[in-house]
Amino acid sequence: MPDSKRYTVGLVGNPNAGKSSIFNLLTGLRQHTGNFPGVTVDKKIGVSILPNGDKVDVLDLPGCYSLYPNTSDEKVVLEVLTNPENEDYPDLIVFIADVNHLERHLLLATQLHDLGIPLIIAVNMIDTIEDASNPQLHLIAQRFKTPVIGVSGKTGLHFQELKFLIQEALFPAKIEPEQSKSALFYELGLDELRLAEMTGEVTGIKNIYQNLVIAHHSTWLGHLTPYQKAEIESARRALGFERVRMQIHETMARFSQIQPLVSKVVSNNVPKALYNYTDRLDKVLTHKYLGPVIFFLINFLIFNAVFSWAQYPMEWIETSFTDVGGYTRYLLGSGWISDLLVDGILAGLSGVLVFVPQIFILFLLIALLEESGYMSRAVYMFDNIMRRFGLNGRSMVALISSGACAVPAIMSTRTIGNWKERIITIMVAPLISCSARLPVYALLVGFVVPLKRIWGFINLQGMVFMGLYLLGIISSLLVAWVFSRYIKSDSRSHLMIELPQYKPPSAKNVFFTVKEKVWAFVVNAGQIIMIISILLWVLASFGPSDNMEKASERARTEAINLSLSEDEASNLEAAYKLESSYAGILGHAIEPAIRPLGFDWKIGIALITSFAAREVFVGTMATIYSVGSAEDDKTIRQKMAEEKRRGSEIKLYSPATALSLLVFYVFAMQCMSTLAVTKKETGSWKWPIIQLLYMSAMAYFSSLLIFQIFGP
Repeated sequence: MPDSKRYTVGLVGNPNAGKSSIFNLLTGLRQHTGNFPGVTVDKKIGVSILPNGDKVDVLDLPGCYSLYPNTSDEKVVLEVLTNPENEDYPDLIVFIADVNHLERHLLLATQLHDLGIPLIIAVNMIDTIEDASNPQLHLIAQRFKTPVIGVSGKTGLHFQELKFLIQEALFPAKIEPEQSKSALFYELGLDELRLAEMTGEVTGIKNIYQNLVIAHHSTWLGHLTPYQKAEIESARRALGFERVRMQIHETMARFSQIQPLVSKVVSNNVPKALYNYTDRLDKVLTHKYLGPVIFFLINFLIFNAVFSWAQYPMEWIETSFTDVGGYTRYLLGSGWISDLLVDGILAGLSGVLVFVPQIFILFLLIALLEESGYMSRAVYMFDNIMRRFGLNGRSMVALISSGACAVPAIMSTRTIGNWKERIITIMVAPLISCSARLPVYALLVGFVVPLKRIWGFINLQGMVFMGLYLLGIISSLLVAWVFSRYIKSDSRSHLMIELPQYKPPSAKNVFFTVKEKVWAFVVNAGQIIMIISILLWVLASFGPSDNMEKASERARTEAINLSLSEDEASNLEAAYKLESSYAGILGHAIEPAIRPLGFDWKIGIALITSFAAREVFVGTMATIYSVGSAEDDKTIRQKMAEEKRRGSEIKLYSPATALSLLVFYVFAMQCMSTLAVTKKETGSWKWPIIQLLYMSAMAYFSSLLIFQIFGP
């Protein structure tokens, strides 16, 4: 069978059921991310090799609680499962349920069963019950008349058996969905049956329950044509169909069937010690007063570790690139090719890779917290606080996600049902310092405070680093409060979140999470930085011919008058030619506007280029100082540390200038991707324009205030 026609296995389950663990076990390294057709919701797709050698595509669908969605992510699941023509429509569903929450999770399983798509139920975390070798899962199999297997995403228990079940369900012959007969868990009324029949005539779908779900959600389902929506709406009116009544009736009927079944399956199997352990931890970690203090201390340790642990690998990477640059110039000699390689490509590449250790450590520690179940508690703890600022607990998820990148954070606001709270969250999410700012912070923090420790283990630079994050967090809350005064909404949302049990982090899940984040930084940011570094090298190396000749002549004259050495004369000429280049002309043009902030024309060039992406600032500075200096044996930080203000002996990167620049980057909206996704999610240019204007104003005036107070 050709790869293009491989069967698709859809993984479905409630949030926190362990889908990611099962997905990673099934696909290993054979996975990638993409987008569902027509929407920007991320989808993970992987390839699983079955015992007989056949390959199947595995699609990890967003977590959802039922087929009556409240969020955009949940709506995506319904779009996929009600449209057989969709490219992501699964040939088989593997439903992941948590053995410790079967009653809640099996509600969705009964709905999936009735859609008529072949189904396997994988009961996850089976290793947490006392008698894992003999659970009563056969009772579920009898009731659903579908394969049921206990698995463990943590230990890989019965993972191979799950692959055999998938193989048996798909090969040698696939069961077509239209051949399956619905076995509804509740009794349908005549009006509901008639509505399903009329909808089936419009959609061409034969499954009763699938048509009933389509009729319930027809107004927003994207795969329906205007004609189909109108016909279904007409049928609903003719039959007096009441959506809320149907949903309540169905949900209650399904639960009445599930409850006695679950009581037999898990009877005497789930150890009370497991719940007691989680409850005892929650009494401390989610305490009204102690919980936030613990959360603060955990984050303090994370930021301290980012600087302390990454110090030596960063120095090694910097030194290695310096050595490689010197050796490359030695091999190639002088000329534009060696200049391009050393001052453009290698300088830009070092600006990316030198910060990988810090990004790796940051995401490693965050992934460990997420895997343990602690991050869900943060959402719960801060719900009341967030509401005072016009947000809710789910906004906390987006704000925490912004610590990685504002783009997926803004996309994650689809879980916020209230329009006002979602808009406010989108508007303030970029104020949280993201990983793109991390290289900028790491480069500049050293100019604000020295590399010292308090009491032998508290890193001063780590404290400043955490202070920058706190500044972004506090600012986001204050700005959210201001927006909440002006954006009006009559409705109000409520937080519903399932707190998973505490568990040891899965090494495999942590590995894939960290790999994905680091790789995204290296590849996505690296591509932008490399392109801009090469372009910037061209702009910094060439200029109007008359200007460049005058710069060289001026440098030679000054070198003779001052009796400079050959190296000093070369550095002087490189500096003058940089000022006369196209990049220098651009930098000088904006210097009057940024001089009150403590910035010079070189920083101005970096501000312009970093509008493509914040982290480009570091690559830009690396290129500028490589082109503007003939010395190859110094790192970018050493060259910046020696930079002096024009016509004086005052160092340019004084604590006041560096702090001013740091504050600028805390607030500045210098990310085209964030503006683009804001426009995409809000459906209007109004909100990204407001976002750009208010953040730029905050950045400029805050930076101005800092430098005017603390500057020379």
